Amino acid sequence: MAVRPIRTIGDPVLRSQASPVRDFDDAGTHDLQDLVDDMIETMHDVEGVGLAAPQIGVGLRIFVYDVEGQIGHVVNPELTVGEEPQDGSEGCLSVPGMGHPTPRARAATVHGFTVAGEPLTVSGEGLLARCLQHEYDHLNGTLYVDRLRGAAKKEAMKAIRQREYADVVADVQGQRAASLGSGRGSSFGGSSTTGFPGGGR
Repeated sequence: MAVRPIRTIGDPVLRSQASPVRDFDDAGTHDLQDLVDDMIETMHDVEGVGLAAPQIGVGLRIFVYDVEGQIGHVVNPELTVGEEPQDGSEGCLSVPGMGHPTPRARAATVHGFTVAGEPLTVSGEGLLARCLQHEYDHLNGTLYVDRLRGAAKKEAMKAIRQREYADVVADVQGQRAASLGSGRGSSFGGSSTTGFPGGGR
């Protein structure tokens, strides 16, 4: 297993539609298991609750999660959400230094597969539902800032457009490179300098 560098906003892989996994044979499963193991280790290294393959530069439809002790992965997920909304903020390792109120559905379900090609279903409410929606978005080239509304949207877009934000991203990338394996940093659902679970350092 290995901790992998996390891609940040501006990297084309984060805006690309991830490809479905099509190879579930023995050789392919071994490769997939290695990838999932690396993703989980990377997620834990930054104290996150979720990580999608595109965030480490792999354009495949896979994400991992660790929400309140429930750890797992989903390959080729399909998402369904309930109608009732939930309030709450989000951040993202791929958009460091920010966290904003992000509208999501209160309940969500994903149907997909394990690395061995076995069907699975993950359902949840609250933080787990938010995580499932957040990570699923990554597989479609969508970042949480795309979901923002009103003043939060304006604030986020203004911050990202400022020249200084490139310096913030570069600084975070440098810190992560220097601390791979040290447990420093945060992701969606992790500790953060913004005070939100998942504020994204």
